[in-house]
Amino acid sequence: MTNIKENDGILVSRRAVLQDVNAALPTSASASASAGTAVVAATPSAKARTSPCKVREIENIWIPMSDGTKIAARMWLPEDAEDNPVPVLMEYIPYRKREDTSGMYPYLASYGYACVRPDIRGSGDSEGLPQDEYVQQEQDDGVEIIAWLAKQRWCTGKVGMFGLSWGGYSALQVAAQRPPELKAIITVCSTEDRYSEEPYTGGLINEDMFGPAWGVRWNAYPARPPDPAVVGDRWRDMWMQRLKNVDFYVGNWVSHQHRDAFWKHASISEDYPAFECPVYSVGGWFDAFHRTVPRMLANLKCPRKGLVGPWGHAYPNTGDPGPAIDWLTEALRWWDYWLKDIDTGIMDEPMYRVWMQQEPAMRGIHQTPGRWVAEDTWPSPRIRPRKLYLTKDGLESNASAVTARVLKPLQTVGITAPGWYVRSVEDAPNDQRVDDDRSLTFDSEPLEGDFEILGPPVVILELAVDKPVALLAVRLNEVEPDGRSKRIAFNVLNLTHRDSDEFPEPLEPGKRYRIRLPLQDCAHVFKSGRRIRVAVSTSYWPAYWPSPEPVTLTIYAGRSEIELPVRPPRAEDRQLKPFGPAFSPEPTSGRTVLEEAPEPTRVSEWDAATGKLTIRNAQGSERCTIDAIGTELWSTESEVKEILDHDPTGAKIEAQYITAFKRGKWNVRVENLLRVSLTKDDFLLVSQLKAFDHDAEVFTRTWNRTIPRLLV
Repeated sequence: MTNIKENDGILVSRRAVLQDVNAALPTSASASASAGTAVVAATPSAKARTSPCKVREIENIWIPMSDGTKIAARMWLPEDAEDNPVPVLMEYIPYRKREDTSGMYPYLASYGYACVRPDIRGSGDSEGLPQDEYVQQEQDDGVEIIAWLAKQRWCTGKVGMFGLSWGGYSALQVAAQRPPELKAIITVCSTEDRYSEEPYTGGLINEDMFGPAWGVRWNAYPARPPDPAVVGDRWRDMWMQRLKNVDFYVGNWVSHQHRDAFWKHASISEDYPAFECPVYSVGGWFDAFHRTVPRMLANLKCPRKGLVGPWGHAYPNTGDPGPAIDWLTEALRWWDYWLKDIDTGIMDEPMYRVWMQQEPAMRGIHQTPGRWVAEDTWPSPRIRPRKLYLTKDGLESNASAVTARVLKPLQTVGITAPGWYVRSVEDAPNDQRVDDDRSLTFDSEPLEGDFEILGPPVVILELAVDKPVALLAVRLNEVEPDGRSKRIAFNVLNLTHRDSDEFPEPLEPGKRYRIRLPLQDCAHVFKSGRRIRVAVSTSYWPAYWPSPEPVTLTIYAGRSEIELPVRPPRAEDRQLKPFGPAFSPEPTSGRTVLEEAPEPTRVSEWDAATGKLTIRNAQGSERCTIDAIGTELWSTESEVKEILDHDPTGAKIEAQYITAFKRGKWNVRVENLLRVSLTKDDFLLVSQLKAFDHDAEVFTRTWNRTIPRLLV
């Protein structure tokens, strides 16, 4: 067991006492907000919290691994923890702990927890070489880190893991290894099924694989250097070793186009019953990973809760679109229950709680109207399917004679919802009419009353195509009396994956198939006077990469249908515990802005003569200095996407990501460029990684790969 002393190999920050939270963080709504402090809504859970305490930040601790590698971690610790041990909360991610200024960690620590933020091996200030996502070494290290933390004199022996995105993934994956000290997790905006969510969806490649949001960024992230202030003069040797060992990760992902062992690894969905750790799964309807929450509730056997709000890829207290909530209070209720044995009542509440949307998220709208509803179990026995038939006249309650509806191919359907990964409401779906007009659509009569749905609408289509590989995209829209069309849910499917993601089979042109496609889970109130629309297409660009050839689709109306998961009213919803207003604790450090972030650019160019669509996106961070450590940071990213309306092999992308760090004589930059294009038979990938020290190029590596298309 380790005491917190500088002579014990642990670097103690000069900022010994971070804050006096007794003074700064009121615990009831009656506390004065005029003092400039966050106000936490009064809830029953507030009484169950440990009294706030002073917290000190330990900027770096070294955690030894069994192979001699040292993992660097940052820690926030109640100042009396060595005399009064506390549980540990750990977020395990590769995003450079030293530059993080989130106030979340000291806030949680102030309520009697040690918050620990390790850099994954080969990232940030940790030793070791870079790795791909979610490798076994990462999980094994996580188990060792937990065991080490649990043995320290300031720890009670109980550990929890939490995180957003990668942190949510790692919490699930490490928990699946069953470390005995890990007692509970919270996973936010992540997935238990790596293949079906990212970077493949329905057997299709989504934009995230190649775009600056992840694909091009991830080859740059592992190439960033450690900080000399932590690792000393060896930083440059460590950096060069990292650069030499960065792999072409995007190329590896494209090389595994089917659900094989590469994707099954670290997918909790491969063995749901084996997962034993209590889990709180959180998502947002506006986030690409929200389907994880209901799937896990339905398949796990361990203690579990689920929450889906209106927001996107963010913690619920910072969620956009809103309303955001007092998430940290809810998280503390979970941690107090599982790590401190305090009965906060959280496990007596309904298993599944969601924001029932009156309107879907739309471009530029930052608040989504609706209300909180809940179900005691999931799947809920209260949900009943309402079937509507796709007929020659639209959507009807009864089937009709069979009629063939034919759709000629266009590759630019999808432009009203410009991406798979939506970062902000400025990228949200827009009025769907442009895409609807270029799809097969089936409309209901105006509704005679309101009704709400919760869960995945399911479309059953009898169809035929004229090519062996074909993309199917289905949207469920609500159409207002003035004709405005709003997307409620959608899904896509590579039809060669109709029976299996692991063993896809080509289609027989002209043969009729009956396809069952669950759409994304949703919660929505359909309004009286509006129409329900089902729209079907054979492309969904730029969110998903196209089929090898243009596809003509035939839908057999009269033999196709949609099932809507109708949710009856629940009186108990009016008694649900309110979450309280959202707040974010003060950051751990101020930032001095040296240069404001440039305005993002989003431009779509349509060449009517050639039928070419070009999409240009660019954005950058502010150039700023983190005051506490004196480090200047900035990053920028850009992409250009092209496709020809008559030729899917015209699809291509060029994306770039640049990230830079500067402090005194330390001045480094990493750039990564990725170009992807297609032929009918191959993916053509070129990537170049560059590293600079004081603007002098010190490393360059280029990858050039041709990868066969395997029914994709």
